[in-house]
Amino acid sequence: MGRITETIKVLIIVNVLFFIGTLMSEDVSYRLFSLFYFESPNFQFWQPITHMFMHGGFMHLLFNMYALWAFGSPLEQQWGRNKFLFFYFSAGLGAALIHTLVNYFQFHSGFDALSALGASDTEIWNLLNATVEPGSYREISDITVSASQQFFGAWNIPAVGASGAIYGVLVAFGLMYPNAELMLIFLPIPIKAKYFIPALLLLDLFSGVTGFSVFGQNIANWAHIGGALFGFIMAYYWKKNSFDQHRWN
Repeated sequence: MGRITETIKVLIIVNVLFFIGTLMSEDVSYRLFSLFYFESPNFQFWQPITHMFMHGGFMHLLFNMYALWAFGSPLEQQWGRNKFLFFYFSAGLGAALIHTLVNYFQFHSGFDALSALGASDTEIWNLLNATVEPGSYREISDITVSASQQFFGAWNIPAVGASGAIYGVLVAFGLMYPNAELMLIFLPIPIKAKYFIPALLLLDLFSGVTGFSVFGQNIANWAHIGGALFGFIMAYYWKKNSFDQHRWN
């Protein structure tokens, strides 16, 4: 690992400042800057950007900032500041988009299921507005617990964290440096990036499809996959075309 680059340093400082701000005004900060489902009254147009600087706890912040430094600095050195920033925020917005699309499907699947059981739109909205605590849900007869969790979760669990953008950075690092050896805290043997990063994505895909989270509860697996997908598209295109030969300073 090399030195920290200037853009990475600024991104880390901004993330830390946001985290300190949330400690001082947690409820207000999370309501304003987390990414809520777009049909929620808590949604604001700036949240697809600001949610990238919000984190759910110190360890969440620490792991993301470590990954940003370790994998982002080599990319900024190769691409230059402006190109890296374009990539980083594009991957983060791509993550937000995929996360929102999955939420849309899960929310409206639950809404339609309740309608099919005879509930009126007003009754469903009243039920949603009475179940607003993050992670809370109602068990409903004739609807599976998993479907209920997805329905209410899409509505009342906002997304926070730089993980989507960082998954884009991870994939780009794997494309640029496929034989770089990575050492994991929980698996202290060197693993090449071209093996480690696809394995990590497969775990996220498994968790997203099955609902069984390998890394813990309330992990936005589809945001990870979205950031990785958009990151792969951009990095692959740049690597195969002349953009890879130029730095945007």
